[in-house]
Amino acid sequence: MFDVTVIGSGPGGYVAAIRCAQLGLKTALIEKYDTLGGTCLNVGCIPSKALLDSSEHYHNAAHTFSEHGIDLASPPIVNLPQMIARKNKVVSDTCAGVDFLMRKNKITVFHGFGSFNTANQVKVVAKNGEETLVDTKNTIIATGSKPIMPPAFNYDKKRIITSTEALNLPEVPKRMIIVGAGVIGMELGSVYGRLGTQIEVVEFADKMLPTMDADLGKELQKSLKKLGFNFHYQHKVQSISSDGEKTTLVAENTKDGSLVTLEADYTLVAIGRRAYTDGLRVENAGISLDERGRIAVNEHLQTANPSIFAIGDVVRGAMLAHKAEEEGVFVAEFLAGQKPHINHNLIPGVVYTWPEVASVGKTEAELKAEGRAIKVGKFPFKALGRARASMDTDGLVKVISDATTDEVLGVHAIGPRVADVIMEAVVAMEFRASAEDIARICHPHPTYTEALKEAALDATGKRALHI
Repeated sequence: MFDVTVIGSGPGGYVAAIRCAQLGLKTALIEKYDTLGGTCLNVGCIPSKALLDSSEHYHNAAHTFSEHGIDLASPPIVNLPQMIARKNKVVSDTCAGVDFLMRKNKITVFHGFGSFNTANQVKVVAKNGEETLVDTKNTIIATGSKPIMPPAFNYDKKRIITSTEALNLPEVPKRMIIVGAGVIGMELGSVYGRLGTQIEVVEFADKMLPTMDADLGKELQKSLKKLGFNFHYQHKVQSISSDGEKTTLVAENTKDGSLVTLEADYTLVAIGRRAYTDGLRVENAGISLDERGRIAVNEHLQTANPSIFAIGDVVRGAMLAHKAEEEGVFVAEFLAGQKPHINHNLIPGVVYTWPEVASVGKTEAELKAEGRAIKVGKFPFKALGRARASMDTDGLVKVISDATTDEVLGVHAIGPRVADVIMEAVVAMEFRASAEDIARICHPHPTYTEALKEAALDATGKRALHI
């Protein structure tokens, strides 16, 4: 009998297992695939960032090295097989690290598909059909998510693809259609756009990154247009087909009803992800799913059965690896009798394009919809010495604070290394800092973080120093 059994070994699951083991709980981890790490480590966060970095190096060598005074003897050539091989090594090394952590923390790992026999017994079916019954006092469901793919899109994993297949293409496409202008589409579009692919983006909404602050999508669109991206907003996909050599997409303009037909080597469908709860047999544990396949949980992340918890992409909230990790730690500490805390409003979101995009807290539109009186400060990276020195001048930082108390309510940034800069804002907001607090802190010069200080100054009486 285990104290805790975790189903799913992604960032939420394996972190939950580690924290449970650290707290003295006898812990089991169940994973359906041969390698641990889930979507994030195997076909998500880690491999996509490896390709993003490689493609950025190539793009700089091809387009900006000469301006830095570095003349190449000949134009750089894309070696896509080596790029993918490096990505695969990053993935394997990272997954091996998770294996090590399981052994270090004496966590029992079962490879196979886990599902509920009862609330306190999980059946694991291995690839060879062998069954193992795992008795457990508590269970944490951390099975993650899968890409959304409507049947009408004729997904074939060859020409009509998801993010998983986009990580292992055999060649650099001449043309690629991306359905969806969200995080995944824009990141993978950036990889191939930098390598020379003509990117056509089809998006049902009227803007890019529709869930983030409007200023971020506007700025990112400017940068991606420099790579040759074309955008088709307010277009609803009617059909996608493939003849084995190319794909054809037909979309309807929702404003006037006109049709547009696009052809490309590949069509990448990136319209979001759905909770992956298929085959869990949660009904055997007294749990039901909502219309989106998610599991309802209370403030302690408990399901309808108090001995079963759910975290990450299978519950409400943003589908982010670091959210799942925090929730995994939360459940482990709750089970150990502690009183953990998560502020879901302060979980930052990041888009790893270049420039990077990062956000935490409420957007300007959300605050206005609430009727909240606010102050807004902005500072462009083109006015920052450090950004000019590195030739990364696209983007801005935006600070939103309460009009009366000056408490920071949201920080939204697009620019160089804002994925790291945003953490200053997260820390400040965790301590309910004011824009004045950020503005009064001495920031090292020259750094990208000065843009946050200047935006905070701008939010407190338009006192920015360098614009």
